[in-house]
Amino acid sequence: MRRLPILSFLGAAGTVTGSRFLLETEAGRVLVDCGLFQGLRELRQRNWAPFPVDPASIDAVILTHAHVDHCGYLPALARDGFSGPILATPTTAELARIVLMDAAHLQEEEAAYANARGFSKHRPALPLYTRDDAAASLDLFHPVEFGRTVEVSAGFHAELLPAGHIVGSASAVVTVDGEDLRRIFFSGDVGRPDHPILRPPATPPPVDVVVVESTYGDRVHEPAAGALDRMAEAIAQTARHGGTVVIPSFAVDRTEVLLMALADLVRTGKVPRLPIYADSPMALAVLEVYRRAIAAGAPDIALAGGECDPFDPAGELHELRTPEESRSLNELGFPSIIISASGMATGGRVLHHLVRCLPDAHCTVILPGYQAEGTRGRQLSDGARTIKMLGRYVPVRARVVVVDAFSAHADAGELVDWLKPGEPPDTCYVVHGERAAADALAARLGDELDWQAVAPAQGERVRVDRRR
Repeated sequence: MRRLPILSFLGAAGTVTGSRFLLETEAGRVLVDCGLFQGLRELRQRNWAPFPVDPASIDAVILTHAHVDHCGYLPALARDGFSGPILATPTTAELARIVLMDAAHLQEEEAAYANARGFSKHRPALPLYTRDDAAASLDLFHPVEFGRTVEVSAGFHAELLPAGHIVGSASAVVTVDGEDLRRIFFSGDVGRPDHPILRPPATPPPVDVVVVESTYGDRVHEPAAGALDRMAEAIAQTARHGGTVVIPSFAVDRTEVLLMALADLVRTGKVPRLPIYADSPMALAVLEVYRRAIAAGAPDIALAGGECDPFDPAGELHELRTPEESRSLNELGFPSIIISASGMATGGRVLHHLVRCLPDAHCTVILPGYQAEGTRGRQLSDGARTIKMLGRYVPVRARVVVVDAFSAHADAGELVDWLKPGEPPDTCYVVHGERAAADALAARLGDELDWQAVAPAQGERVRVDRRR
């Protein structure tokens, strides 16, 4: 009996993390994205479970972009037997090298710290994977240019289209070959139409099945002008009180957009000139990738290159790479801005800055985007009075300001407008969103576009063959 093409949702179903979508046919298996689960403990524990199928049985991986919730499990997949190609745009491959090596280093460092201080429940605490595992997975990357159709493996072809989310990010059109040819569109993370650096996401082509993200599926971003004014007011007030502004930021794209916004606020006089400390080796490595992409006129870059550094036109940016430089910020005796990873305060150097600044009412924490359920960033945005970090509880007396204007995700209205011009697919699967967001976007696609749209469950398997 002929085996039907099946799509399985192995992650990012009912949650905004852990993107993993498996296409299976008689010819083989192709995985689209291979991310880490983040946030709630029950989600993080999924990272430690055996992969739902034998990694050695997967013929290829298509990677939409280099955020850790889309690429962060690749080292474990390769360690456990996957040996096929990982197809991604050249810039995504370049960023993945930074992201995966940093993720492995961070896991090794956190395990060592927990063992040294004795606060882990595990004896000993272990990293999910090592830097050697990450380096081995990087040897499997095969760069693919935007707009080029390539054979992924026997029975599968793919084309990557600009997604406008971060530099190099793509949506993937996967064609399942054979007499019952089918085209499945995986949105990846969809960017906004007015990103200050990137071109808008490419319009989806006619396809049979759509798999679309829904991070902001039940929300609309606040107008940028009002959000920037609130941010400027918070920075100015903190500076008057002699405090520190701490901004937890994703190292990929968010830091770049923040630096451009801060430069504009200084230029227009809305905030005083303050030293800005970018305290993340990973973010600084990514910053160089963005600078090179702008200078080279990469196909998904909208910003024109010039003599002036768009990320530091006023000369106030201090790039901190070593642990010693990071620790020196503990001695700051003047107002300043610290931008540090991770963006949801799940780990990284920003935790040490938060431990120091959260108890101080003169300080401010700015959360510049989505904070997933179960993260410290979400606790802060929800008004928590106490946060547990580095094995102890820390009181929250600092001002906390949430600014959604810096999100690199399209909101609900932008997603609907992006999908609207296309012909209705047989089915649209709404993923990569918390349950309420995914359900809301699915309902909206049904009401406004008359699409059959559903939010699948974790582990669900669906047929993608043609209806007879």
